[in-house]
Amino acid sequence: MPRVGIIGSLVWDLIYGRDPLAPPVEEWGGIAYALAGLDASLPPEWEIVPLIKVGRDLSGQAQDLLRGLSRLAPGGRCVEVTAPNNRVVLHYQSTERRCERMAGGVPGWTWAELGPMVRDLDAIYLNFISGFELCLGTAQALRQGFKGPIYADLHSLFLGMQQDGFRVLRPLPDAPSWFGCFDLLQLNEDEMHQLTPDPLVLAAQALEAGVSMLAVTLGPRGVAYVAAPGWRGSGPPRLPAPPLPRSPCAPPSSRRLTPRPSTPLVAEMYSGRLPLPGSWPVTRWRRRSVTRRGSLLATPASAAPPASPVTFGVSW
Repeated sequence: MPRVGIIGSLVWDLIYGRDPLAPPVEEWGGIAYALAGLDASLPPEWEIVPLIKVGRDLSGQAQDLLRGLSRLAPGGRCVEVTAPNNRVVLHYQSTERRCERMAGGVPGWTWAELGPMVRDLDAIYLNFISGFELCLGTAQALRQGFKGPIYADLHSLFLGMQQDGFRVLRPLPDAPSWFGCFDLLQLNEDEMHQLTPDPLVLAAQALEAGVSMLAVTLGPRGVAYVAAPGWRGSGPPRLPAPPLPRSPCAPPSSRRLTPRPSTPLVAEMYSGRLPLPGSWPVTRWRRRSVTRRGSLLATPASAAPPASPVTFGVSW
């Protein structure tokens, strides 16, 4: 059976202001959203292999969460570490803006640890939830040592951390080297502006580094993308919104999981409805709000225009 490895961090969130009229809620966050989205949308023949470290203080709860996945590969589990698990306090300032403070010390992967674990995988989904999952050297070793497709949401690579744990937006050092580690890249508009005010400059840097497609989420305005030569529009079937599983570690009223915007696209690629490199097609994507503030589900809308040497698109 084909297997997709999921690299990211499970985070225990304390959330203020998501619903201004409701009290704060505690729940699993971070890579839990991608796990839920892929578990709901991957075809039956695919298995999920978690490549996730978790602190000893929340290891039992994390294993319970994984056992709720229907596509979990046999024997799949988090790797327990002695450090305390990552915990984040989130204060929503608006639907799109929030303040984040992180505590915990889950270490990233080294290539010596990760290399043997990816040998039998067919694809990798990587989300930089904490920003410390991989250093650049490990990401480069992963690119050299793993020949399947790698989808990366750069996310918290753009967040520095102050001594008090508050996360602050910052430029990504050596961005082209990071780009060269992945086949598909996702970042948001604020993160893009940390690199350059000119989207065409960013697109040129990504394609020159070997990226096949770069997607930039634009908040309520949708998603912009640029694709390398050889990509063609295909118009795959639309994905239904996955169910919202409950956490085994939080009251039912406070636990809702929704997939990150990238997970339906990843599921389409890994299912064969979107071919893998070098014939991945470009598809226009529209965003559809779901019940959780700050969470969005991307669904295929229609085929992109015929491929040109470089394909650009904006969709909503």
